[in-house]
Amino acid sequence: MLHIVAVLIASLCFGTTGTTQALAGLDASPLAVGAARGLVGGAALALIAVLMARRSPSTPPQLVSIRDSRIAVGLGVIGVLAYNGLFFAGTAMNGVAIGTVVAVGSAPVAAGLFEAIVLRKPPTVRWVIATAVAIAGVALVSGLASAGAAASAISVPGLLISMGAGASYALYTVASKTLLAAGWTPTTAIGTMFGIAGLLGIPVLIALDTSWLWAGRGIAMTLWLGLVTVAFAYTLWGWGLRGLRSTTVTTLTLAEPMTATLLGLLVLKESLTVPAAIGVGLIAVGLVIVALPGRRVMPVPVP
Repeated sequence: MLHIVAVLIASLCFGTTGTTQALAGLDASPLAVGAARGLVGGAALALIAVLMARRSPSTPPQLVSIRDSRIAVGLGVIGVLAYNGLFFAGTAMNGVAIGTVVAVGSAPVAAGLFEAIVLRKPPTVRWVIATAVAIAGVALVSGLASAGAAASAISVPGLLISMGAGASYALYTVASKTLLAAGWTPTTAIGTMFGIAGLLGIPVLIALDTSWLWAGRGIAMTLWLGLVTVAFAYTLWGWGLRGLRSTTVTTLTLAEPMTATLLGLLVLKESLTVPAAIGVGLIAVGLVIVALPGRRVMPVPVP
């Protein structure tokens, strides 16, 4: 249960991203904001990993080969880098509502496929039910139902790109789980992937306008996004992943759109439609289902 709580707290942090940008009110490119967030957060995670490694230098026995660990790191870095770019590209082509629901909703499905193929762990029936309920809630929260009339205007390439964003998130989740199986600590696994991804994102910052970054609100926004929604959140996320399956973690992070909706209602004074309210409830039900403890099998006494 503590691992579940850790992932949920991380998801609450993830859900503050949109509200933070709205409160800052800056004319900044989403790609530039994502690169700055990744650089600050990746550097902080790398520093945390170094400090934690010094405190506990002993390494558990390797359960996965060094070669597989390197592949996992590479795939994880690709997933981290690809997520932001694909997510923003998908929302630009089909709008925030459809782009978000496809990206966020497809992530647990992709994680289920990756986990079944790579880790050879088929999804459980309860996870399938919980994920289906939560994804339905995400669809309602994102207003996808009201967008049905404009289905003819939906870009199929945009949908595929958004699905790629969901697959990217699932990719670095499964890669992180593989590194944990290799004996890596959560801070080392997450710090390595996000640290490398942050460095590789520097060219994006150089190529884009970053004048907003040096204003007071720009600095505050970047520090919050980097330190809270990346460093702090992914430290908890990694620790939670250590005790949970990848599929469970991706489903639990569906609390992110629920958090964003509630913050929009309470902080930004946005209105909450009836479908969105029902969607928030469905997400909560899905999270409760996936968080319920499984039945324990009692040993049969031997006479």
